[in-house]
Amino acid sequence: MSLNMYQVSVPMFISMLNNLSRILIKAERYAEKKKIDPTIFVNSRLIADMYPISRQIQIGTDMVRKGIARLADVNCPTFKDDEKTMADLQKRITKTIAFLQKIKPAQMADSETKKIEFSIRDNLFKFNRGDEYLQAWIIPHFYFHMTTTYNILRSNGVNLGKRDFLKF
Repeated sequence: MSLNMYQVSVPMFISMLNNLSRILIKAERYAEKKKIDPTIFVNSRLIADMYPISRQIQIGTDMVRKGIARLADVNCPTFKDDEKTMADLQKRITKTIAFLQKIKPAQMADSETKKIEFSIRDNLFKFNRGDEYLQAWIIPHFYFHMTTTYNILRSNGVNLGKRDFLKF
């Protein structure tokens, strides 16, 4: 039995992006309550050499959007990476979800055996199989950036727990 690439990816990404949106709303409410400028969160990092929340969300949504587009063999919408506010980040999440909702299971049929090649800056990445690309690249990168966003907000005092991250 082959892996149903759509079922193990698109619905999960949509669900987790909705959770991320709710986490940002919770952070905004916390900022309002504590009279903190919410852009402080947008620019916060865990440590100096890591990206801030804005970039974490940009990369995480890029991984999902570009990855699913490659697997479904569809054009991927381009985003500018110019988000500066929580509202901007929410729009990016919303646009990513809207893109994912347009993907149909049939578009990803047989993508588990598809060869994937792409470049990021000067680095060429090659995957002999789409299921390897999904499991070893897209999903881990997405969760890394989502978890890092959660951790940055948590370390800045936002009252978040596992239920916020995993809410269904």
